[in-house]
Amino acid sequence: MPVSITLIALLFACIGIIVFAVAFVIIAKALPGDLWRQALIEKNVQAAIILAGIALALGWIVAAAVH
Repeated sequence: MPVSITLIALLFACIGIIVFAVAFVIIAKALPGDLWRQALIEKNVQAAIILAGIALALGWIVAAAVH
């Protein structure tokens, strides 16, 4: 039975999102301090920039790997 291209695309998207989320949590936990608290509660712009950079880099890596 042939699998539709849409189903395969959704499968790869789900795998990419899961890999992204797991890698993001691992990297955020590996860094010193609590970046989530710094960025969201204490409104630390530098911590938010670090988190955004991590998110962008991991997104590019996951997109390249899935592509």
